[in-house]
Amino acid sequence: MKMTFRWYGDGDPVPLDYIRQIPGMYGIVSAVYDVPVGEVWPVEKIRTLKTKIESHGLKFEVIESVPVHEDIKLGRPTRDRLIANYAQTVRNLAQCGLKVVCYNFMPVFDWTRTILAMKLDDGSSTLAFDADEVARIDPEQGINLPGWDTSYKPAELKALLAEYRGIGEAQLWANLEYFLKGVIPAAQESGIKMAIHPDDPPRPIFGLPRIVKNVADLRRLLAIVDVPENGLTLCAGSLGADIGNNIVTMVQEFAGQGRIHFAHIRNVKVDEKGNFHETAHKSDCGSLDIAGIVKAYYDAGYEGYVRPDHGRMIWGETGKPGYGLYDRALGAVYINGLWEGVAKGEEKSAH
Repeated sequence: MKMTFRWYGDGDPVPLDYIRQIPGMYGIVSAVYDVPVGEVWPVEKIRTLKTKIESHGLKFEVIESVPVHEDIKLGRPTRDRLIANYAQTVRNLAQCGLKVVCYNFMPVFDWTRTILAMKLDDGSSTLAFDADEVARIDPEQGINLPGWDTSYKPAELKALLAEYRGIGEAQLWANLEYFLKGVIPAAQESGIKMAIHPDDPPRPIFGLPRIVKNVADLRRLLAIVDVPENGLTLCAGSLGADIGNNIVTMVQEFAGQGRIHFAHIRNVKVDEKGNFHETAHKSDCGSLDIAGIVKAYYDAGYEGYVRPDHGRMIWGETGKPGYGLYDRALGAVYINGLWEGVAKGEEKSAH
């Protein structure tokens, strides 16, 4: 297992020097943020980012993420050119020594929360989702939620949502299959592992189709192009926001098949209505068995990348919601501690 940390480039308030000081930290997960979606990432920009990260004593082997253009998800006529561009970006990343590309196929927006700073009893703040609040929103009147992409004007957003209502899950699956069959060959030839991130939250919202939300979806996705390069970013917190998803058994199944290339490990507190908020990583802080999840990865012989994903804001820290230094650092050390505990226990039982 290789521990990594998400970093948003020079504008990130968490400096690379601080990340390096987290015990057991292997590398950085980042992206090139100044290339328009759908255009090819130049080798020079990738190398510049890699050089900066590695100058701080950290590896750079995982990209999160290369965005998939909306025209590809919608199956518009422009998709062939955009898929060709995506495939070339994959080749360029491989040329620079990258190993894994995390991406998602969520329509319009890649995550949804109704509050970015929910106060917890201990005084920390966290990301949260209120299902009733989302249900009350009429997309026709506009969507105003924290963290949502504001790059669409109201009229553009309305038209886009209407177009997706004509797509539905079946067509979105077909469009994802078209994308995978266009990109996975480039990943195979260049030695890159593609790792799709599940929907967050894993349910339809605002009438938008969602197709990467449970174990059946993950099985279907992997079967579309049944090769190791077509794999998963198994996000415990995203999938765990549905109480019907058993993350331990998912890890056992898909890590056992060698199809998890990137692990996001975080905890969430979920209720039967679908409301949830993010918690500290420790198992008893939320609804997920983080210790069981880590053991499942260990038992599967997982050698891939992991990151502590989101964290609360604690100790007075301010910054990008979910991406402060302190709580994510605690999460990284907690996960590494669980891993070492399992490993030491195995050594002891072997004697």
